[in-house]
Amino acid sequence: MAKYAVGDRDDALDIVQDSMLALVKSYSCRDRAEWRPLFFTILNNRITDWHRRKKNLSRWQLLKDKLPINSEGDEWDLSEFPDPNGRSPDSVLIGERTIDAIDRAIEKLPLRQQQAFLLRCVEGFNVSETAGAMACSEGSVKTHLSRALRSLRVHLEAME
Repeated sequence: MAKYAVGDRDDALDIVQDSMLALVKSYSCRDRAEWRPLFFTILNNRITDWHRRKKNLSRWQLLKDKLPINSEGDEWDLSEFPDPNGRSPDSVLIGERTIDAIDRAIEKLPLRQQQAFLLRCVEGFNVSETAGAMACSEGSVKTHLSRALRSLRVHLEAME
């Protein structure tokens, strides 16, 4: 959820780690059944904080973050290693392209739709738990999820 929301794996991992530490620090004495919804509430708040901080960065810092890292010949040629699962290169490529298409479709969703989709469909939260984690009404969760599913369906059908 954090990766889709911030678009950078390292920043997402930092946000998740910070959220976990905050959960342990502030809520470890709470009942274990409360931890999961509390974690996602904290995570949602940390993602919002990240967006606020990112918005306030200078243009130079944003430019620096966008520059590609040059790896001078440190990459392995993976074509010389066979797949241990016996998959054909074509099936692996199709699978990777499908996953990439889904990732791109989720990344294009507005933040609240991403959160609703990921909490409901990936994490398996019910509507009430999702509303609590997102700090909105159950009706808003249903609206965000419906719009997210519609957008994902249109985007993925267009790719066929």
